[in-house]
Amino acid sequence: MRRIRSIRAALTALATAAASMGLIVTGGGAAHAATPLPAHVFAPYFEAYNGDSPAALSSASGAKYLTMAFIQAASKGSCTPYWNGDTGKPIAASSFGSDIATIQSNGGDVIPSFGGYSADNTGTEIADSCTDVSAIAAAYESVITTYGVTRIDLDTEDNSLTNSAGIDRRNKAIKQVEDWAAANGRTVQFSYTLPTTTSGLADSGLAVLQNAVSNGARIDIVNIMTFDYYDGATHEMATDTENAASGLYGQLASLYPSKTPTQLWAMVGITEMPGIDDYGAAETFTTDDATTVYNWAVQKGISSLSFWALQRDNGGCPGTAGSDTCSGIAQSQWYFSHAFEPFTGGSGSVGSDFSVAVSPSSGSVAPGGTASTTVNTAVTSGAAQNVALTASGAPSGVTVAFNPRSVSAGGTAQLTASVSSSAAPGSYPITVTGSGASGSHTATYTLTVTGSGGGSGAIVNGGFESGGTSPWTCQSGSTVVSAPVHSGSHALQVTPTASQTGECDQSLTLAPNTAYTLTGWVQGDYAYIGVSGGATADTWTSASGWTKLTVPFTTGSSGKVTVYVHGWYGQGKVYGDDFSLS
Repeated sequence: MRRIRSIRAALTALATAAASMGLIVTGGGAAHAATPLPAHVFAPYFEAYNGDSPAALSSASGAKYLTMAFIQAASKGSCTPYWNGDTGKPIAASSFGSDIATIQSNGGDVIPSFGGYSADNTGTEIADSCTDVSAIAAAYESVITTYGVTRIDLDTEDNSLTNSAGIDRRNKAIKQVEDWAAANGRTVQFSYTLPTTTSGLADSGLAVLQNAVSNGARIDIVNIMTFDYYDGATHEMATDTENAASGLYGQLASLYPSKTPTQLWAMVGITEMPGIDDYGAAETFTTDDATTVYNWAVQKGISSLSFWALQRDNGGCPGTAGSDTCSGIAQSQWYFSHAFEPFTGGSGSVGSDFSVAVSPSSGSVAPGGTASTTVNTAVTSGAAQNVALTASGAPSGVTVAFNPRSVSAGGTAQLTASVSSSAAPGSYPITVTGSGASGSHTATYTLTVTGSGGGSGAIVNGGFESGGTSPWTCQSGSTVVSAPVHSGSHALQVTPTASQTGECDQSLTLAPNTAYTLTGWVQGDYAYIGVSGGATADTWTSASGWTKLTVPFTTGSSGKVTVYVHGWYGQGKVYGDDFSLS
């Protein structure tokens, strides 16, 4: 929340912690089949930094589900998360493990929350602090596997709303975790908690969601903080909650035009601050407001109700604004918890959704052979639904079949690509689409058709989905990485030094005296792609994000050329992905 100190989490003793909690962890990171949250859930924030027991307060208040705040790095620049940034509270069974297990055994669950005002203000929010997307994703995954949870909350406000690099890293990490979860048959949801105006998200909050869409990151819930408006006005808080959420609904409709009204409302979450918020008496959420908001939330079918924070749900300090320990109004103990608790329920028919992933995400095969992969589906919210599988993008001479052709979400199918002897060598991204009642989701399988000698007419391993550089030849230091990538699961990292450009190249034999266009996606300073040998042409760019470069050229009488990508002497690393010829 905007007003509170923050809490953090760490990547420690994953297997040991999971085992000590009774979780079954495989080599791929999959644990027991955690229970998805109800379609509608009341989950107030629990201030995890003040020494209280979440299980004890859950039992006392009757709130079976808690949003636990917050997880962050201990210092700016770190990729290791801890509860409240406290190095004595790593992400391990020793930190809240017993409490969380008790809550789960009582039929509830927790939603760990990354960020919060303090972390967002000091650069210790994990995606602002850590510049390695894979490490950020690993932090999320460690929380999921250590505690056996199915939803992660991302409290993003203050400076985190203007840190464009952090926003992009966070959403790329979300996408990685969602792919990991689908590949391992896990249910994982992500919610963004964002500040709001009385008419919907401000431009900065909307930009967070727009970036998520551009990165292919699925955001399940957008949870708006309907308090602390700081606009100088006196507010009727229940009315402003309804107006803010209605504004958010309209923004979501523009971002997700294929979703139905029911699905859009099922993406909406609301967090109140009972009593007098940080601004003062002009923003007071009353006990009557709680009833109004509850009835409206049920009628609209929103996903979640919450408030900041469980420790404030008492009337011990009438007239006090923004206290951590009381609401500042006359109320009975746990009044707001009891008012919102009936909201929890639903079998999941509202807001049901699923995910699709392939494992492995790439394969190589010679003409005349077959390659296969497993298509994994998972329920991400609500109930399982039938998912029909189709494929697109296969080149001439390649046919793709599924067995079975449809599954119930949570099931798996086998994809088999049959490659004829006439198929041209090259790397081909095949889009696997799962279609269900809630819409469609995709995953990419990169099929590399090999050719004799690796240079017989098309770029081989152009997306580096083999996990290695072959048949490219690279100078020392260049390698294949899992982040950043333009598509698929891998990309090339070119590492220049003071004495070399880090060049990677591949020799091809093309049709003689023929016009071609080399295409590649690059990122970094002084990123070059081009051809040499029987033709000479190149282009370059300096870009912080992925940029598409094209190089037209015409072969000579031999048809032989060498395609290449490199950086520049003494400059930074360059990344390349998805090279092709047309």
